[in-house]
Amino acid sequence: MAPDTVSLRYFLVLAQELNFTRAAARIGIAQPALSARMRRLEAELGTALLVRSTRSVVLTAAGAALAESAPPALDRAWDTARSAAAGELGTLRIGYSLSTGAETVPALVDRMMRGTSGLEVGAVPMATPEISHAVADGRIDAGITRGEQPGRGVRRYLLRLARIGVQMAERHPLAEHPEIEIADAATYPLRLPDRAANPVIHDQLSALFRDIRPEPRFHTPAVSFDPSQRDLRDGATLAPAGEAAATVQPAGLTWRPLRGAPSLTIHLVLPSEQSPLHRRIRAVAKTLAHELHWLPD
Repeated sequence: MAPDTVSLRYFLVLAQELNFTRAAARIGIAQPALSARMRRLEAELGTALLVRSTRSVVLTAAGAALAESAPPALDRAWDTARSAAAGELGTLRIGYSLSTGAETVPALVDRMMRGTSGLEVGAVPMATPEISHAVADGRIDAGITRGEQPGRGVRRYLLRLARIGVQMAERHPLAEHPEIEIADAATYPLRLPDRAANPVIHDQLSALFRDIRPEPRFHTPAVSFDPSQRDLRDGATLAPAGEAAATVQPAGLTWRPLRGAPSLTIHLVLPSEQSPLHRRIRAVAKTLAHELHWLPD
């Protein structure tokens, strides 16, 4: 059984002072208590560490070896404890929706890992409605979602506001405008993602066109994720989307903001009861959102 670190630290002070009275005063305990600690430490190690006399204390060979080797080990142990307490040690599992994987998640992962060699970060795409539940039951440590997704046992922190616009072919007539009126976009067929993939965002996007008459023509593509975006390349269909679409779209497509549309929200999802690691990612996310102007000042 390894001795406790308190007794080791007391021993190191005694090894420096070689006097029980001075060592006890320096530590701030009574001399009999220090003597009892040292006897217990020797019993745990199964060897004598000190040769005591009425006038002096001399280290045995084992005592000298312990005095030489213990400080680095104790420092490492204390550094490890401090790192864990600061959320800089361990494994962080982040689940994220695909739409946040272009900019938001890579920036947060990079910042979390910067300067923290003891932290391992794994980020995996997940179905958006599943993320809050996975955080609550501990399958992942944190989640990044578009929209304030429902779920018990979690807390949500606004991480980013993103403009809503439409993705379209570069040769589309509306692409000539720096901003597009919602009513003008509604004159074309509008592609919306399957509601089951993200009901919150689906409903927010469709609500943009609630008062438009005649009612817009919505459709959901048969393929849930088509990197080629064939339904947009034909120049007829538009796809309401957040501004992240502008950074990951294939050649031949472009994105324009919708004038007067509310912002999409991106949230950091953490469990209700949080560890130092959870508090660290929250602090890092807050700093990052400020530095990259993800949120208004």
